[in-house]
Amino acid sequence: MRSSTPLEQRIDERARRFLATAAAGGGKAKLTEFVVFGLKQGWACIFGAALLAVLMAARLWYPDTAGLARNDFLTIAAVVIQILMVVFKLETLRELRVIVLFHLVGTVMELFKTDMGSWSYDAEGFLRIGAVPLFSGFMYAAVGSYMVRVYRLFDLRFAAYPRRWITAILAAAIYANFFTHHYIWDLRWVLLAAVVIVYGHCVMHFRVFRRQFRMPLVVSFLLVALFIWLAENIATWSGAWLYPSQVDGWHPVGLEKLVAWFLLMIISVVLVAWVYKPLPPEKDNGRRRKVPSSAALR
Repeated sequence: MRSSTPLEQRIDERARRFLATAAAGGGKAKLTEFVVFGLKQGWACIFGAALLAVLMAARLWYPDTAGLARNDFLTIAAVVIQILMVVFKLETLRELRVIVLFHLVGTVMELFKTDMGSWSYDAEGFLRIGAVPLFSGFMYAAVGSYMVRVYRLFDLRFAAYPRRWITAILAAAIYANFFTHHYIWDLRWVLLAAVVIVYGHCVMHFRVFRRQFRMPLVVSFLLVALFIWLAENIATWSGAWLYPSQVDGWHPVGLEKLVAWFLLMIISVVLVAWVYKPLPPEKDNGRRRKVPSSAALR
């Protein structure tokens, strides 16, 4: 198991003692695995969930007459959330490196995309670079936080993981296409096919509680992309940013954005692989096992 933060270790010990009495077979065992899966996912999403909660609260209750612009409030709130994540040992300093990298990669893309008119923010506040409020980078950081946390909370392992230099080239091409498609051919469908070819044989193994499960890695990309798309709908509804078609009235983000988020997952995975080298699966073939002292919530 990859090392957890001190707080997670304390939660782990308490959860292990509680779950040790859970049934090892039948419907109750499946329900236990399902509940633990949901709790782990929620724990992995804590940064993004907190940021979305602030965005929604600002949409509903932040006063228009406040001396501090709403965008500046959101930036300060995002900084506070990130500091609290580290202070309360919810993230390790090692993980913070890749989260900061997510922030930088996302901010560069934001600067370019807003200049090209792909989406826009309210022109208010001082904590911004050009037309991009600084809180926008934290939305990418939230994706990075989820990725690094889910990687260790579920003890992710990978069968037939592609060579990392190949994935790095693919991720670089995907990132470049987010910029170059404004000037030359949009290669997203070619890149999508390349993702399927490169990762098509890879199977992700993850442990919830007693059992190890398997899932094609490409399917996990799609599921996470769908989750981000749902979060994007909440963010645009809150007015954090708007696409051109939403300026005259909000409506759900088009499903075509799923392709963009799916491709972004490749960049995310490559960045996380910089912190956690992909490891092969344990050879237990998904059988139940006796849970060791630190396996309940890792």
